[in-house]
This record gives sequence, structure tokens and C-alpha cells, in this order.
Amino acid sequence: MKYLDEYRDRASVERLSKAIHALVTKPHTLMEVCGGQTHSIVKHGIDSLLPPEISLVHGPGCPVCVTPVELIDKAVTLANRPGVILTSFGDMLRVPGSNGDLFGAKASGGDVRIVYSPLDAVKLAQKNPDKEVVFFAVGFETTAPVNAMAVHQAHQLELDNFSILCSHVLVPPAIEAILQAPGNRVQGFLAAGHVCTVMGYWQYEPIAERYRAPIVVTGFEPVDILHGVYMCVKQLEEGRAEVENQYARSVTRQGNEAAQQLVERIFEVSPRKWRGIGEIPRSGLALRAEYATFDAEKRYELEAEGAAESTMCISGEVLRGVKKPHECPAFGIECTPDSPLGAPMVSSEGACAAYYRYRRHEPEAAAAPSSGKDPA
Repeated sequence: MKYLDEYRDRASVERLSKAIHALVTKPHTLMEVCGGQTHSIVKHGIDSLLPPEISLVHGPGCPVCVTPVELIDKAVTLANRPGVILTSFGDMLRVPGSNGDLFGAKASGGDVRIVYSPLDAVKLAQKNPDKEVVFFAVGFETTAPVNAMAVHQAHQLELDNFSILCSHVLVPPAIEAILQAPGNRVQGFLAAGHVCTVMGYWQYEPIAERYRAPIVVTGFEPVDILHGVYMCVKQLEEGRAEVENQYARSVTRQGNEAAQQLVERIFEVSPRKWRGIGEIPRSGLALRAEYATFDAEKRYELEAEGAAESTMCISGEVLRGVKKPHECPAFGIECTPDSPLGAPMVSSEGACAAYYRYRRHEPEAAAAPSSGKDPA
């Protein structure tokens, strides 16, 4: 299959692995930002093909995982509200809040429905004028355009029974937060190709220059990731810090400008709290004042309440790249996909879910804990 089989080609993988081994002269720590890349790395054993000098750590690139507990609680509150249809992508249903999850709300009689697009939620609002339809809008820049389009359509249709519970986060501020953190040891990044397909990579250029950290826009298949690692390590070995594009078959520097304009019309940049990390300035999107009627938090006067996470869960350290899932004492025991303590165990892009699916029976599951040095 074009653009798939050739990026899983064994000979190409072996060539890149050998090239990386030949290139490295000193230790380097790289972070893949995207949860999709994490799953590919773990599934295909890509990290095992690298020399011991290279350490890959997993970043906060799973939007479901970084959605704060407070917003999960608000979604559950809405799901239990009479007359409300709470719509969401399927991977949000098992994410634990402080008082249960959406799956539990549905089991208790709440009207929770899985949709495949926010535009489906708009159609649902049209078909059910006697119900309030709320879409749980979670995601990075990748899903922001379609969520913006849903609000735009609802506005054009003058729907007064549609709103979104917004939890959009932005990648560049998260990268800066990691680089600014005390004890940071991440030297270079593999940036998420699908985010850059929408937003381009011009936003990363000042970050690479300011922090002297190479950023390589990278795809998701084994050849993509190893090529991205090679490009990033080559920069580090040569003392360069630039933004390079490995994923050129999909990404351009400017990105999808029409999508960017739509997002800017509907949303504005705002502070956003990240689960396990805390608040990062200018790292989220919020509806502009002229679209406030579609803001579920304002419409239903949902108050922000302090919500505690499980004391056994180390998802914050996993999301910051400090520890890996198998270093959690609850991994695969108290915390499983059927009984998760944290979002990374149930999200389709969560690092813990990747390790549980592909590595829970490997020897590293019993490995000694890391040094505890905090890159974020």
C-alpha cells in the first residue's frame, strides 16, 4: 500500500538503525510529543533499535490524557443532567474523574452518546430540538478546525440547543514548558506530524532558536520515526538547533491556512490546565466572546471545583517524560484498562495503554525505577 508499506520496510528500518549507531558519539535525550508516535515506538520496538546513548522519553502528546479532572467532572455532571445529551469521542468515556467517568454516568441513566465527529452532534441537535446537546471538545490543533466548524455551523443554523465543553490544548507552549522546567534533560523533540499538517511548523522555529533544541516534524510509521531520530541526533551531534520536516509528504511550513483562519475566527488563545502538569499560560483555546452562547461551561454555569487525582497514579510523571509506565507500582495491577487510575491507561494514545498492550509481559516491567530526574 503506497505511503504505508514502504514506511514499514524492514531493510529501510535496518539501514536507519545502523546509520544512527554510526552517528552517535555522546548521550542524547529525545522526546516524542505525540501519543500516536509513542504507540508506534512501543508496538514496533523502535527504541530497542537505538544505541544505548539515545534515550527516548514520552511527552504530553495525548489530548485525552491531559484533560484535567475538573473537566471530566463537569462532563459527568452534564451527562447526569435531565434533558442533556452529552456527546463525545469514545476514548473519553473511561477516563476517570474524581466522581466516576462518563461510562458510569451512561450506565446510571445519563444520555451519553459516542459520535465520530462534532458535526454529528450538530445534526443531533437539529433532530432533537427539545434536548440540549453538548459535545465534549477535546484535542490538540488537529481537531480544533472541525470543532470550530461545528460551532460555525450551529451559529449559521441559529441552533440554541448546541454547545461544546471545550478542552483544547496547544503543543508549542507545552514544549516550552518542558524546556523551561528545572532539571530538564530533553535536548530535542520529534514533533507530531498531524498537528503540523494543520498548523505548519513555523511556530516551532523561535522555540528551537531560543532554547537551542532541535525539533523534527515526524510521521508515525517505523521508518518515519527512525528517520526523525536520525535527523534530530544529527543536529545535536553537529551543534545545530533547527526545525526540520521529516514528514514532508503531509506537512508544509505554513500548514493548512484555511483551517487556521477558521480556528482563529471561532477560538482565542487562553490559559489551560493540563492534567498531571498544571496550568500552562497561552496553551489552550477558548471560544471567543461572540460565540459564548455555545460555551457549555458558561451556559450551565459549571463552577470549577478542586478535584483530586488518585494518589497511586503517576500519570503526571509519565506525561512529563520523567518516568515510564512500567515504573508505576500500580501498572497492570491496580491500574488496568478495565479499572484505570489515570487517563493514559485508557486513551488510544496513552503511553500506559501502549505499554499494557505491548509490553506488560516483558522483563522491563520489573526494571528498577529511573533516576527520578525531572525533564519537565
